[in-house]
Amino acid sequence: MSTSVSGFMSTRVAARRLRVAEAPRVGRGVFAERDYEAGEVIESAPVIVIPASDWTHMEKTELFNYCYAWGEGLEEMAIALGFGSLYNHCYTPNARYVRRCRERLIDFVALTPIAKGEQITINYNGAANCLDPLWFPVE
Repeated sequence: MSTSVSGFMSTRVAARRLRVAEAPRVGRGVFAERDYEAGEVIESAPVIVIPASDWTHMEKTELFNYCYAWGEGLEEMAIALGFGSLYNHCYTPNARYVRRCRERLIDFVALTPIAKGEQITINYNGAANCLDPLWFPVE
């Protein structure tokens, strides 16, 4: 059985490999439903691109907290579908994200082995080792 449709993993397949649950101190998060190896693609999520002209409108909404900077110059925003907008931030993440702007996809890739039941985290700054402050307080 194929696990991809037009180059990305279907939401149905991802749902068997991932789950959303409450994460201590941070609200909902994404958890592994199986083991992942370092370098393995966890999910390829399609995105809805929001033009730069709408940025100021989006900043005033709750959706702003779930967006990714997008586009060749990061001038746009994108909402990731599937589990993509629910991964929590960590300055020592076990996964990273890779924008695929032309395909309107964002890949989530394991940086380290991830065990079944473990929360999958990414660094919202983009680079896994970037310690720049975010727009919200981080424990």
